[in-house]
Amino acid sequence: MGCNAAFLRWSTMLFLLGLGLCHSPFTKATSFRNAYATMMYVGTPRDYEFYVAVRVLLKSLSKLNVQADLVVIASVDVPLRWIRAFEEEDGAKVVRVENMENPYKHQDNFDKRFKLSLNKLYAWSLVDYDRVVMLDADNLFLQNTDELFQCGQFCAVFINPCVFHTGLFVLQPSTVVFKDMVHELQNGRENPDGADQGFIASYFPELLDKPMFHPPANGSKLRGAYRLPLGYQMDASYYYLKLRWSVPCGPNSVITFPGAPWLKPWYWWSWPVLPLGIQWHEQRRQTLGYGAEMAVILIQSAIYLGVIAMTRLARPSFSKLCYRRSDKSINLVHNSLKIVALWCILAAYVTPFFIIPHTVHPLLGWILYLLGAFALCSIAINVFLLPMLPVLVPWLGIVGALMVMAFPWYPDGVVRALSVFVYAFCSAPFVWASMVRIVASLQLSLEREAFLPARLVESSSNSWFNKLY
Repeated sequence: MGCNAAFLRWSTMLFLLGLGLCHSPFTKATSFRNAYATMMYVGTPRDYEFYVAVRVLLKSLSKLNVQADLVVIASVDVPLRWIRAFEEEDGAKVVRVENMENPYKHQDNFDKRFKLSLNKLYAWSLVDYDRVVMLDADNLFLQNTDELFQCGQFCAVFINPCVFHTGLFVLQPSTVVFKDMVHELQNGRENPDGADQGFIASYFPELLDKPMFHPPANGSKLRGAYRLPLGYQMDASYYYLKLRWSVPCGPNSVITFPGAPWLKPWYWWSWPVLPLGIQWHEQRRQTLGYGAEMAVILIQSAIYLGVIAMTRLARPSFSKLCYRRSDKSINLVHNSLKIVALWCILAAYVTPFFIIPHTVHPLLGWILYLLGAFALCSIAINVFLLPMLPVLVPWLGIVGALMVMAFPWYPDGVVRALSVFVYAFCSAPFVWASMVRIVASLQLSLEREAFLPARLVESSSNSWFNKLY
């Protein structure tokens, strides 16, 4: 039923396009003959993060005074408040589209996060424009790239020696091409990864043999397909090797982040692990700002400060848990409390990481994380009567690691990676020694707390027995 419904929807849309009753999903009047376009769909665990990334992309393009429309191809299930933000606050034109059924979703190597990435094909239906530069949300623009609108019918960058990247490409919208692409989807055209990357690469297999794009000095538009210089899609991994850009061909215009999804630049923990993350956040600070997350940041900070204050005023004891009825039971209680204490310390370091808003500025994120970890460690220290320094050794280690990674004067990425490795190697014995010290201190506290109640019980029973005797 799902395949039949998708086939009926595509057939109806293509029939209307063929009759001329529907020129494209885009029905609003345009201000320019060219457009920068990106897409927004929902249904992944990271919808909000990509929404923020799209907004930063739009605002950064506006800041560069591009002479083109900004278009968001948004699926019909994108929340209306996000649509209004794109239109009213970011100045974009929003095209609402139905999600394209992905016929490759049952492939063995299919990644579910790309289930709706074929919505990118709707870019060819924007026939009110002469040229469209289609963008992924993880592009960081360093300068105006309007010269791309002079490229031909299809142009893309080879960041891989043999496969071009679909994070940025230039296209000439065409109803004929769009209809043919939909037809190829229905026929199950070969697609190595089941996403837009594999499908578009298989649709333009001869691009590797095409000439390099050089914009004509007279501003005219080229025809045909061209390879774009690497400077239009500078893979961030190139930077991490030398900690500087060394791109020999084309202007250094656009940085792309095609790596691991959890290290995209908008996540606060991506810096200083990956140095370029701070550049993306600097662009956000200058354009979109961080007002949406500040209320949560202030509330969490107040809670953590309150926890620290409370733990300074009260020192609870767990002696009531340690009544000694038999050697076997007391050993079980001791071992259980040790495990609980170690898990509480681990939770103190892990919990703040996951509850901080993912898209805050890295400096705010790390400060809040360290504050939260310190506050929760204070609870464990007071509840289990632990020495403070051994519990906080990992906290100090994290601070040191951040300083090592953020050090700005490394000659290249290899030296930086070796420095981080040496720091981790030297820190490991201290972490292990702190764990041993925590366990020993916990054992001592348990024995001390258990001894007093046991003596009281023995004294009380002896007194009662003497009176009875």
